[in-house]
Amino acid sequence: MKSCFVFVVISLLIMISQSQAVGKSGSTVAISLHLRSDTIGKSWFNNNTRSYSRKGKMYLQAGFNWSGYGRSDINFDGPGYDFTLEDIRGRDEPYKLSLQYNVHAGYFIKDNYSISLGFDHMKYVMKTPQQVKISGIIGPQVSNPSIPTGPYAGEYTGQEITVAPEMLTLEYTDGFNVLNAHFQRYDDVWIANNRRTSLTLETGVGAGIVIPRSEVKLFGVGTNNSYNIAGWTASAKTGLMFNFNKRFYILANLEAGYANMDKIFTTGRNDIDKASQKINYLQNTYFVGFRF
Repeated sequence: MKSCFVFVVISLLIMISQSQAVGKSGSTVAISLHLRSDTIGKSWFNNNTRSYSRKGKMYLQAGFNWSGYGRSDINFDGPGYDFTLEDIRGRDEPYKLSLQYNVHAGYFIKDNYSISLGFDHMKYVMKTPQQVKISGIIGPQVSNPSIPTGPYAGEYTGQEITVAPEMLTLEYTDGFNVLNAHFQRYDDVWIANNRRTSLTLETGVGAGIVIPRSEVKLFGVGTNNSYNIAGWTASAKTGLMFNFNKRFYILANLEAGYANMDKIFTTGRNDIDKASQKINYLQNTYFVGFRF
């Protein structure tokens, strides 16, 4: 997970260096004029330039994803309890019948820069059973109406505990949804002699809100909750785009993100019971796109 974050950061640094290394070396005036104009970028590996500009074009792209999640702490809070499970492991479910999908729409403000809005439907399932550390308090009766906690009642200061389904199940399979905005840069890696087909490096940053539908059972009580704005997310991405011509393309991206959710619905008693979670994720996305 950490190495993938480093990969994304390196790609963003390449994006910045490319924007600075234009024109002839040492010519400040040439660089300034280039950045102010909207010239079509030249290929890194040959002298070809595209026969079209993307400036002013809109695009729509749709695809699917599979994701990985770092270990995270989850805090549960309500009447009679306030405890944290540390280093919880989770996974996605890309092979279920309901597809993990992505839909993005954007606009090219320059030939090599665009802004976009998107919806990413990912999934997250907490693995059970698993051995974790726990800290906090669990009363013999929690929530309202009361829920008996049985052998899990007690005060904890970092002891190890087995999280079994009778204690907790948690998943966002309807989904771990992110509504986001992105800012992207594009650098032509290779342009064919026909000047229409090309391979392009895409790099970008984004931010948005997390709208999960949490399905939770806490000590046997819970529900498939309604959608809610649970928190925010920020991300950085890099990927390769293959352009068949000026309109059609395919795109593969690797996006490293951080989600901070402080209002996760749990038992269905949303005015008194809640959870919070901060989690790193890595999303692999694959798109088919159309510019118009």
